[in-house]
Amino acid sequence: MSDARLRRCRKEIAACQKDQVSGITVDMVDNLPTHLRGTFIGPENSPYEGGKYEVDIVIPDTYPFSAPKMRFITKLYHPNVSSVTSLLRIDILKSNWSPVLTLKSTLISLQSLLTDPQPDDPQDAQVAGHYKRDRASFDETARQWAVQYAGAPGGPGEASAVGSAATEKSKAERAGLSQKDVDKFVGLGFDEPTVIRALSDLNYRGNNVNNISDNAVSLKI
Repeated sequence: MSDARLRRCRKEIAACQKDQVSGITVDMVDNLPTHLRGTFIGPENSPYEGGKYEVDIVIPDTYPFSAPKMRFITKLYHPNVSSVTSLLRIDILKSNWSPVLTLKSTLISLQSLLTDPQPDDPQDAQVAGHYKRDRASFDETARQWAVQYAGAPGGPGEASAVGSAATEKSKAERAGLSQKDVDKFVGLGFDEPTVIRALSDLNYRGNNVNNISDNAVSLKI
């Protein structure tokens, strides 16, 4: 990396560290200005509200003429983020990248993506399908992941938008799972809430089911 690009990286890192308003932070990994960790808080009025989201950032030699490489470290349930690999899809990191963009503005765009998903251009087709098919169910699953993985407020005692009289089938569906898949493992003697949590963690959905053995599920449970 040239001296000019290195100076720009250090300048952008310093600007984020001085910023006390946006809530965006950027820190070096192993004291390297080309490997960074960004963080932001999940936006209000979204299923991700209050969670802390960490992003791995790698600065290429061609920066700022090429976009930084970013992926989420924190797992989240979102149409434009893979629920398996945490890779993300956003146009400013691809065709719409511009050298005038900065690390801070890019992280703000990621934060905004959480309130404005693009399900017609998904990174995770299964999650996008869930979003388009049943928004309320999607929001509930996204919130569960925010609580579990991002430390968002809530938990087992949090009031559910669905009444306690909801059927077991609706619980599986709200998690984006097939009731048939859940019943398969319940039939082996596992309790349903534990099965639902395990299958959700493994992203036991759609074509990904073929990549996960029954033994792997049993070990997760």
